Parts: sequence; C-alpha cells; structure tokens
Amino acid sequence: MDKEFETILIERPSPHVMVLKFNRPERANAMNTQMGLDLRQVFLDLYVDTNDVRCLVVTGAGQKIFSAGGDLKDRHGMTERQWKAQHAIFEQMVRLMKDCPVPIIGAVNGAAYGGGCEFALGCDFLYASESARFALTEITLGIMPGAGGTLNLPHAVGERRARELIYTGKPFSAKEAYDWGLVNEIFPLKELMNETLKCAETIANNAPLSVRQAKKSISVSMQADRSTGYMYELEAYNQMIPTNDRNEGIAAFNEKRKPKFTGT
Repeated sequence: MDKEFETILIERPSPHVMVLKFNRPERANAMNTQMGLDLRQVFLDLYVDTNDVRCLVVTGAGQKIFSAGGDLKDRHGMTERQWKAQHAIFEQMVRLMKDCPVPIIGAVNGAAYGGGCEFALGCDFLYASESARFALTEITLGIMPGAGGTLNLPHAVGERRARELIYTGKPFSAKEAYDWGLVNEIFPLKELMNETLKCAETIANNAPLSVRQAKKSISVSMQADRSTGYMYELEAYNQMIPTNDRNEGIAAFNEKRKPKFTGT
C-alpha cells in the first residue's frame, strides 16, 4: 500500500507490519470527513488485497492524543442531510474495519474519546500508555455512540459497566480499562510502540492464512451459539489442511527450525 493520504500516515516498519497513524495533531487527531474517506479507503484496500500485510497497528500522532473522535468544529453548522452523509462514510468504514482480514492492534498513546474510543474498541485488542484515557462522550453532546460503541463496549467490559460508561459519558483511565478487560497491556509511553510492534511481529511471523481464519472464527463465535460457532471453526480449520503453510509448519517443527510461511 503505497498511497499517501491527507489525514493519516501509513508506515511499513517491516515487510509484513503496517502502522496507521491518525495525523491531525493540531486538531487532537479528530476525525473529519476527509479522515473518514481516508480510513475507509485503507480498509477497503486491505479487504481487496492485503499486499502482504499480516498485522496492522493503529496509533495517533503526537504524545497525548489517540483521537478525540468526531471533529465537532467540522460538524458545526451541518444540516441534517450533511450530517447523515458524513456519518454514512464512517458507517462504511466501521463495516470495512470489522471485516479487515488482518489483525488490528490499537496502540492507544493518549486520549481516546467518542469516535476515537469506538475506533479503539473496533481493534482486535489494545495496548495503552499509562497516560491513556477513554470515554464514550456522545450522550453528553445530544447524540449517542454510532460507530459500534454500544456493541463492542459491552463485549469488552460487561453489560452493566458499559451501561454506566455510556449513560454517564465519564472518562476512565488506562488502569481501569485494563482492570475491566478493555486493554491487554499498559506500558510507559516511550515503550508503547516498541512493545506493540514486537507483538505485531510475532503475529506476522505466524502463518497468515491461519491467523486470518482464526480471526474470522472468533468473530463468528462471538455472534453465534456455541454449536454454530464450533461448526464454523471446523470449516475454517479444514481449509488449513491442504495449505503449503501447514506442511511447512509441521516440517519445521520436526526439523527443529523456524518455519518460513508464505501465505499459501
């Protein structure tokens, strides 16, 4: 993926890892219409062709903000029609992000409020800096979460906790997010990206087809009854048997060497 975008930065720190960085630090990395278009394009491109990306890391430019969510200055004065048209772009982005074939790790380097928090919730899992803070503030503004917040937060922290956080709009710390199961690990800010990239490299070194199938299986199992979820898991599993990577993995184990997965 060699495209340049107006509101985000794309970096490739290694052949199979991509970093997406919200890049509007002068506006707290808030999401305007152009960022919606840019993000939608990234996830569309990954859906069509991963371009050998095996893990995606998302973070924010600067030292204090992941993303403040929707750009309210951009939205000020919008007509109802304009608001809905803009939100439709983000709705498409959310669906494409949900269907992204590669794992997404959020490296939450600061405040993740409103839509920024919802974006973080849409990642496969999260690492956060000690100074990170989270909030779904939409209800305090006369709206409500509209980018998956009412679906993803209850899965992460439980229904009752999610109800409290959404109804009040109150912020919570990285430590609270960790204690509640929203964040996987907390690191000092200066270590956050290095630790996140280490994990991304670990994922990228595993068999990419297996990772993708496992991701789809987990997504289905979270929405289906256990019997249906297991049936899907078996279908996903059986697709791995004829792959070159399965043969390579077993051969490498028996030959006591590191496998070289090709995604075939």
